[in-house]
Amino acid sequence: MVTIVGIRLKKNGKVYYFDPEDKKLNVGDFVIVETSLGEEFAEVVIANKEVDESKIVAPLKPIERIATEKDIHHNEENKRKEKEAFGIAIKNIKKHKLDMNLINVEYKFDNSKILFYFTADRKN
Repeated sequence: MVTIVGIRLKKNGKVYYFDPEDKKLNVGDFVIVETSLGEEFAEVVIANKEVDESKIVAPLKPIERIATEKDIHHNEENKRKEKEAFGIAIKNIKKHKLDMNLINVEYKFDNSKILFYFTADRKN
C-alpha cells in the first residue's frame, strides 16, 4: 500500500495522484505541485489515503508545499489577469476579423506562460 493525495489543477479537471510525503492534507487544502508545465497551484480533492500500488503510475511526484497566503493571493491575481487578457484577446479577434472562438485563457502559476485556448474551423 502507498499513501496518495488526489489533486485537481483546474476546477472540473482530472484528478492526479501525488505523494504527500509527511504532509497531512485535507480536502479543500491548496498546494503547490511540479508538473511537466512547471509549478502549479492545485486543490486537494482526495485527502491522504492508502491505495494499492497497482492502482497508481509510479513514481508519484511529491507535493512541493502547502500553499501559503502569498501563493493564494498570487493565484487570485493570476485569475484576475486571465479575465483581463480574455477581454483584450476578444477585442483583437474582432478587430482583425479572425475566424476563431476564444475558449479560455490561463496564466501558469509561475507566470512563465500565458495560454490561449481557442477553436477554429481551419488552420491558417
